[in-house]
Amino acid sequence: MNLLELKNICVDIPDEGDNKAILKDISIEFESGKIYVITGPNGGGKSTFAKCIMGIMPQNSGNVFLDGEDISDLNIVERNKKGIGYAFQSPAKFKGLKVGRFLELARNDSGKSITHTLKDVGLNPDEYLNRSIDNSFSGGELKRIELASILIQDLKLALFDEPEAGIDLWSFKLLIKTFKRLNRFTDTCIVIISHQERIMDMADEIVVIDKGEIAQMTYKNKLLSILNNNDLEKCQMTCCEGGEYCGERG
Repeated sequence: MNLLELKNICVDIPDEGDNKAILKDISIEFESGKIYVITGPNGGGKSTFAKCIMGIMPQNSGNVFLDGEDISDLNIVERNKKGIGYAFQSPAKFKGLKVGRFLELARNDSGKSITHTLKDVGLNPDEYLNRSIDNSFSGGELKRIELASILIQDLKLALFDEPEAGIDLWSFKLLIKTFKRLNRFTDTCIVIISHQERIMDMADEIVVIDKGEIAQMTYKNKLLSILNNNDLEKCQMTCCEGGEYCGERG
């Protein structure tokens, strides 16, 4: 059975007295233990797609199922308790909240070690546990702390919105290693929104979202070959109808 299933998901937002469709009748399934990368043109609906799964932006119609349970009416906190985690493109800062306490709250009942988790993301616990999460942190540090807050949970599904944004090369290389380790040692389904080729290269499957619809769902080698030829239009034109698999491996 699939871990996550979205059925006929539509998301509209008010726009100058009317409603603007952001997601249009999205239906898709995700399996445990796989890495999925969501890509496509800017403004195509990728972030809305992830926020809808997390419950940050509720759908106007359609259903979200986790392990066969309809979670469509659950909010972000309730979905997190069910095993869904979300890492924002721009991590939040919590004035006065120390890193150790932040990770303690995120850990909940997982029993995972805070110090070991910090080390996993390349941060020295002695230097960071008692630091407040504020403007003194670089973008890379904030990304790693947020990544730690995801890793320290026992998640069924981990969502990452452009995790490479605003981080340095060293942090990016560590990010790639962390994703690979999470995929290797857990059954967590990892869903990453990204345009970055090295992140797409990790994917078991790649989903192209454009104009609020699934333009294509394919295997990484085929899409990367198309992107390397700078022919995204070709990629979109050769999509299979209804977002079905192309059935071809690169």
